[in-house]
Amino acid sequence: MWRYVPVEVHLSSILVRFLVKVYVRLNHNSPRILCVTKRLRNSELIDPIFQWHGPGGDLVTENQTVKITPTGTLLFRHFKNEFSGVYTCSLVFKPTIEQDEKSYLIKYIIYAYSDPNFYYEFTARYHAAPCNSIYNTSFEKKLLQILTKLVVELSCEVALRKSECHHVKMQRAGMQNEIFFTFTVASLDTEKGKSVCQKSACDVTRRLRKAKDLIEKFFSQQVEVLGKRTAPLPEIYYIEGTLQMVWVNRCTPGYGINPLLHPDCPNCCVVCSPGSYNPREGTHCLPCNKSLEYGATHC
Repeated sequence: MWRYVPVEVHLSSILVRFLVKVYVRLNHNSPRILCVTKRLRNSELIDPIFQWHGPGGDLVTENQTVKITPTGTLLFRHFKNEFSGVYTCSLVFKPTIEQDEKSYLIKYIIYAYSDPNFYYEFTARYHAAPCNSIYNTSFEKKLLQILTKLVVELSCEVALRKSECHHVKMQRAGMQNEIFFTFTVASLDTEKGKSVCQKSACDVTRRLRKAKDLIEKFFSQQVEVLGKRTAPLPEIYYIEGTLQMVWVNRCTPGYGINPLLHPDCPNCCVVCSPGSYNPREGTHCLPCNKSLEYGATHC
C-alpha cells in the first residue's frame, strides 16, 4: 500500500519528486515500487538508467531479499523490520533522441507494519470470605482453572492481572467483603499450541470472540444457578452485573499505532521512526532523540 504526494523540487537539471509512505506487511512481499512518476508511466523513455539507493547503500539488481526489474521496479521479499527507511531511485533518460537527458530523483519512505494483536480484559466482583481468609485464595485458583479450561480448545489463555479483596459499604446496608478480579484472555501463539490449527480455526479474532462468548455465558450461568438456589447463598459468589469487558490493542515492541502520522494505515502497527521507540507491547511510539533507527525498543 502506498500514497503518492505530488511534491516537485527543481535542482538544476534534476527533478525531485517524493513518493512517500509505502507500507509493507512484515514478513510479506512488498507491492511493486516504481522508479517512474505517474506522468512517465505511459511515456516512452529512451535509454533509461535506473539506480536504487537504500539505507544500506546502493541496491544490487537481485539478492535474497531485493529484486530490481529491468524497468526499475523495486520488490522486497519477506520484508523485515530493518528494511524500513528512506529509498531513492535515480532515473536518467531521454524523452526523444534529439532531446537532452533528463534526471529524476524519486524518494520513498518504506515502513514495515503488522496488524495489531489484541486481547480482552475482564473485571468481575465476587462476594467474599474475610479478606485474610485462605478460602479466597483457594477460590481464585479454582476460578482461573475453570476459565482456562473453557478456552483452551480455542488456543486461548487466561491470565490473572489483579485480585484484590476490599471492604465495601453497601447502599442502605452494612459492610461486606468483595474480591475484585481482573483477568485477560489472549490468543496463544501458534507455536505454543498443542496442534497446528486449520485455516479457519486459526483466525485470532474469531477464536477470541468465541472465548469471550464462553466466558460471558459462564458468568450468566452463575447468576441463573444462584437464582434457583433455595439454600442460603454460599460465602463466595459472583455479584450479578459486575462483569465488564474491554478490547485492548497491542503492538509488538518497536511498533505503534498513529493515525495522524500514518493516515493510510490508521489501524496498523507501524514500525517506530527514528526519534521514537516502543519498549513494550503498547500502541504508542514514544519520543526519544537518541533513537536513530527504525523499530527501536529502547531509548
